[in-house]
Amino acid sequence: MKSASAYRLYGASHSLYTGKARCYLRNQGLPYIEVPTWHPDFANRILPQIGRGIIPVLETPDGAVIQDTIDIIDHLEAQGVPWPAYPQTPLQHIVAIIIEYYGGQAMLKHAMHYRWSYRAEQEAFLRCAFTLGSGPKMAEQIMGRMNSYLPRLGVNTESIPLIETSFLQLLDRLERHFADWPYLLGTQPSIADYGLIGPMFAHLGRDPVPLTIMQQRAPRVHRWVERMTAPGLDVVEYAQAEPGFPAGDALPPTLIPVLAHIAEDIFPELTDKLAYLDAWVAELKPASGTPVTEKPQIRQVGMVHTCFRGAPIEVGVEPYLLYVLQRASDTLRALPVAERGAVQAQLAELGLADAVSLGRTWRVGRRSNIEVWEMPATA
Repeated sequence: MKSASAYRLYGASHSLYTGKARCYLRNQGLPYIEVPTWHPDFANRILPQIGRGIIPVLETPDGAVIQDTIDIIDHLEAQGVPWPAYPQTPLQHIVAIIIEYYGGQAMLKHAMHYRWSYRAEQEAFLRCAFTLGSGPKMAEQIMGRMNSYLPRLGVNTESIPLIETSFLQLLDRLERHFADWPYLLGTQPSIADYGLIGPMFAHLGRDPVPLTIMQQRAPRVHRWVERMTAPGLDVVEYAQAEPGFPAGDALPPTLIPVLAHIAEDIFPELTDKLAYLDAWVAELKPASGTPVTEKPQIRQVGMVHTCFRGAPIEVGVEPYLLYVLQRASDTLRALPVAERGAVQAQLAELGLADAVSLGRTWRVGRRSNIEVWEMPATA
């Protein structure tokens, strides 16, 4: 394999979103070289093109620079890969995106709590990881900044016991599922697996405290983490090795309790965040094509009071969440009316219907690797 034909993935071993992109590249057998952010190329060539210090970034063999895991994966999907990440049937497709949202957005609570609330127990590991990933000069600064994010994620004295209970329950339900299936939606990885692997690898599957819990309580879940980080499809334990998703747009029965768990975790927080964004856009009426925040490195437009499993929390609201979920809404909206109604009924039975809204006329898009508002045309 010649390095000249390889992708370059700029990221870090302890980065949640780098883990998502890395697993995709490995599973699909795509040649890549991982480059740390302290490499001179990141500051000299990459940062000027993406406009903010953020990872991961994929540089393609022809020189294109792509930031954000959705854009990275969608770009690679368009090139053709052995195991496409998006199921072709509507319910599976929509559910996969909702799980992706859960892993990459809602599970930031779990990931960041276990990393930083247990910092004293994990100090040597974390300091090593951040030094290797960012260089010794930046490690302390980045660790302090990451630690400060906890309150804005809804991690407080009242929510912490519920976050830990949620993690244990998720492990138990996933453990049962992986007894029958190698991946979340069947016998090949989907965007659901790539979304969930971010926190389940980088934080919860590597940091010593949550890793120990996972290994002791849910060995099959830990094995799935290994599987997702291996090259190709590492499904040697399963008799049904043919890659694919269940026929007839069916969901694996063991996934249903996992989806119930997700619904309990994401609502009402998601509903409250979407309501905040709707009110924000209605009041400020941003121009189409303008960045969603004043500065690219700022991801949130405000704070909203909500709750997590009954505990009061105040969380930051990122327009990016809509960039994730509107792909599910697009899939639902494109269906014929009768089929759309049937899928909506199935989502309602799963408790997930409110994650897929069809009434919103504005969108969040991306231009030059920055999130922008996409507003409806006026007459």
